Amino acid sequence: MRSALALVTLLAAPGLALAHDGVVHATPEDAARHNKETAAPLPAPSGLPFDLDLGGPYELVSNTGETRDQTDPVGNMQMVFFGYANCPSICAVALPLMGEVTAALDEQGIAVTPVMITVDPERDTTENMGPALAKFHDTFVGLTGTEDALQVAYDAFKVEKEVVFEDPEFGEIFAHGSHIYLLDGAGEFLTLLPPILAADRIAEIAAAYASGS
Repeated sequence: MRSALALVTLLAAPGLALAHDGVVHATPEDAARHNKETAAPLPAPSGLPFDLDLGGPYELVSNTGETRDQTDPVGNMQMVFFGYANCPSICAVALPLMGEVTAALDEQGIAVTPVMITVDPERDTTENMGPALAKFHDTFVGLTGTEDALQVAYDAFKVEKEVVFEDPEFGEIFAHGSHIYLLDGAGEFLTLLPPILAADRIAEIAAAYASGS
């Protein structure tokens, strides 16, 4: 777990944005542009020098009221994100991005299911998650459950959540995971997809996994 957290910290560290890939950037904007153009996801767990150990079984309830575990009912690959439907920060980037990627892959004949596991079960109910997520793609699945059931999923993906402040408009604002997890149809972890990547790059990565290349 320590290795995984260190790696996520490394990926997120702002100081690393100015010098990487042998290129020194004059400004953070130049670094961000370069990151978008060249950033690559983590390789499959077998290609890492340590055990990333992400993913595992969980059992939650979907926005349609059905019990759903880590597997996809029809065997699609899955993009899983931990957030909440009314989140004004990173979710407002990751959720529409996941919708774009899903649509792009669909055009290539590759089925992937976008999934959001809530970190805010009090507000993300089975009744209101569906319409909120459908704005991003009509196949979006929202998952919620009891605090204990959700904690199992959080622990499996090393996700921590914390209320950081109370917003007058949005209510409680949570700090939570920022990566998108690519899983196969059986729910096995494939790779991390940082949401700084463009939709076409993420689609390219997912397509490579779908083809087994």
